Amino acid sequence: MIDHSFGFYGIAFFGIILLRYFFVAGGMYWCFYSPSIHFFVNHVNSGKRHPDPSWRSIQADIQLSVFSAGVFALAAACVMSAYGWGMTRLYSHAQQYGLWYLGASYGAVLVLQDAYFYFTHRLFHHPLLFAWLHQGHHRSRHPTPWTSFAFDPLEAIVQSLFLVGIVFVVPLHFITLIAVLTTMTVWAVLNHLGIDRLPLWFPHHWLGRWFIGPAHHSIHHLKYTVHYGLYFTFWDNLFGTQDPNYEKKFDER
Repeated sequence: MIDHSFGFYGIAFFGIILLRYFFVAGGMYWCFYSPSIHFFVNHVNSGKRHPDPSWRSIQADIQLSVFSAGVFALAAACVMSAYGWGMTRLYSHAQQYGLWYLGASYGAVLVLQDAYFYFTHRLFHHPLLFAWLHQGHHRSRHPTPWTSFAFDPLEAIVQSLFLVGIVFVVPLHFITLIAVLTTMTVWAVLNHLGIDRLPLWFPHHWLGRWFIGPAHHSIHHLKYTVHYGLYFTFWDNLFGTQDPNYEKKFDER
């Protein structure tokens, strides 16, 4: 029997996730795409800028994102209902596993999520699955922050399964879970900024060799056979899906 609060959780989380999406993605879009900052972008990035996306493209991304918000809200409602039944490994007392565990579990979940995302994302690009699972996300050849959560319905379900499953396997404090979700949101939005919106030196920052950012992910939207990770470049390097000309291309620019 479904807990009576499931509906409340679903509605509440749908509103929270939508607000988070519009606040973060909309805020970043305004900061990097509004006419008021065009002069700054042109000043720091002398390379060729792609034209601003059409409203139709943005609208398509928002529509997919709203549906994805519904999927993730249902997933969150399942988690909270299961927590109410005592079925998850979520906990609320920080001292239960020690303060050190908060940081350790946060890092561990990011690594696990990155691995899950890499292999499912690469699977989505299989010719037999792409049209069903991932084509909607790639309608934006030059993505914007609005593209960050523009998942096809089945893809949204697959990605939500990780967040549902992890709370049954790894003990997580609610603060840690919120930190993971916040990191996922902000990182996804940053990854879809587009290389032409940032200074030319950005890809050569030492963090860019280990962490995925706008420069790295923008290549994936242009060349589907490389760069499948979410947070780290580890899996791309290990399995040969790192573009060998990644750094060279930016040197030439």
